[in-house]
Amino acid sequence: MFLLIKEYKKTILFSLMSFVVLLGVSCQKEETEYIDTTDKDTITANSVITTILGRTAQNEGSWDDIIDGTSCAAIQYPLTVIANGQEVTLQSIADVQLIVAIFAQFPNDIDTLEIVFPITLIMWDYTEVEVNSQEELNQIIANCISNGQGDNEISCIGFQYPITIYTYNSAQEQTGTVVINSDFELFQFIQNLDENDVYSLDFPVTVILDDGSTQTVNNTQELQDLIESCENNTNTNPDPTQFETDLTTGVWYVTYYFDDYDETDNYQGYQFVFNTNGNATASNGTYTVNGSWEYNYDDNIPEFELDFGDIVPLDELDEDWEIIEASSEIIKLRDICSDGSVNYLTFERNPSTTGSNEDLNNLIQYLTTDSWFVNLMNDSGEHKTCDFVAYEFYFAGNGTAQAVSTSNTVTGFWAAQMSDGQLEVILNFDTSGSNDFFDNLNDDWEVLLSSNTAVNLRDVTGESGETDYLNFKRNPYSGCGGGGTTATDVENIIQDGQWFVASYLDEGDDETSDYAGYTITFNNVGSVTATNGTNTNYGTWSVTGTTGSLELLLDFGTDEPFEDINEDWDIIEALTNKITLQHISSGGGVYDLILEKL
Repeated sequence: MFLLIKEYKKTILFSLMSFVVLLGVSCQKEETEYIDTTDKDTITANSVITTILGRTAQNEGSWDDIIDGTSCAAIQYPLTVIANGQEVTLQSIADVQLIVAIFAQFPNDIDTLEIVFPITLIMWDYTEVEVNSQEELNQIIANCISNGQGDNEISCIGFQYPITIYTYNSAQEQTGTVVINSDFELFQFIQNLDENDVYSLDFPVTVILDDGSTQTVNNTQELQDLIESCENNTNTNPDPTQFETDLTTGVWYVTYYFDDYDETDNYQGYQFVFNTNGNATASNGTYTVNGSWEYNYDDNIPEFELDFGDIVPLDELDEDWEIIEASSEIIKLRDICSDGSVNYLTFERNPSTTGSNEDLNNLIQYLTTDSWFVNLMNDSGEHKTCDFVAYEFYFAGNGTAQAVSTSNTVTGFWAAQMSDGQLEVILNFDTSGSNDFFDNLNDDWEVLLSSNTAVNLRDVTGESGETDYLNFKRNPYSGCGGGGTTATDVENIIQDGQWFVASYLDEGDDETSDYAGYTITFNNVGSVTATNGTNTNYGTWSVTGTTGSLELLLDFGTDEPFEDINEDWDIIEALTNKITLQHISSGGGVYDLILEKL
């Protein structure tokens, strides 16, 4: 199995405005001006809506759950974390999106995050606590949850402030007015209520929903119904009743199934129907398979259990699936296997339109078979291949990766996916230590060539369209011996003796045989001849550039077959008996030419 996208909140919503902690502001009481409302719509300190309001106003801790793993508290910024091996400094809550982006790079990995301590937590009740280790943080979270203090926040809704609250005595007579300007002030008001206190909100009240939109509420019952409905329909922890309603309404299709390879194609044509009695059917128009479903919990994790018996391919779906996300339009599931690999299953309302997964699965098989070596790392025209020459790369089926040298091992993650019809490889190696040059590999790479012997990748970045190239091959790169070679050195080497084409790869296709039997001679006046005794090709040659960025320019005109090597070749290595060349076209094609001395 290979990499997963761990599902967290993917946007920092507009309702963040209600998160501001005004620790120096108290409720503003105006004792001299009362407003006599005709509909008092009063609330007691012990009513359900009071509890709900307190949970809504408590310090919002869910925005950074991806970091601290709890809604009991929020982390004070700035802080530094290491996400999937990448060190990131977060300056504000908005920077949580940097972590989300790192985790979202990989469709099938197990994401890791390490906090650099000490940090300061702002607890659910707005108190501050300094935390010096992960063990301290774990204990604080455990205590918070066991005491039922803060992990029950309602974060899917917020208020548009200010809000006016009227207070009353036991005779329903108004005794005061409180203007609330923030979540903190509302929380303090709720916390300071005595058992016999009575109050009401000055309706209408404007609330901010989870998607950033607003809605006007006109009375207490309407507000309570809205908040409860919002709470019961959160995607990451769906209400069982709502989940069943969504599941048993209409038809579903498998749009993604991954078990070591992308096997979504196996379920094309199948329609899934789930009934309220726990029965299920899967039909492809030819036959129908009966099964069952069940919603339950395992260690407080919601699960969707499926059982279609032993009918292929539906038997692959028979698991206790952990629910990643659930709504009326999509259900995302995962199953962590005993070997640590992860399977994924997604149901949606419309069939998958991604087409064949053959190219993707072939790429996965190529990468996970045996080891690979970097044979090209071209960073916007700068060759950095030799940074990686000492490393052998391994891509495991569970989405982990390793780059191993005789003295060091760098770990990371990888993924392969289809994105808008384009095959991609995503790499993320640990850059938290001394191997910062591995950051050059960490990107979403477009696949130019995929075979059992070569994987050629390209990444176009920035507004200027700077292009990076990364090639993996089965054998180590051998072009890092002559780093101080000058143009004069190459000229002297190439004119000394006769040469032949030892290897020519045209975008990965081996066309070396086209040049069999040819002897190549470079003359000091800039002319070159290539002959096989029957056919002779005439051309020109020159060496340009400076040390580290030398080029060999070849031009044989239209004479075949040498017209195919009319290029400005990057000189990767120039030895006395071997010259290694490479050309990358404007379209991303990679051509490799090796000349050896007779």
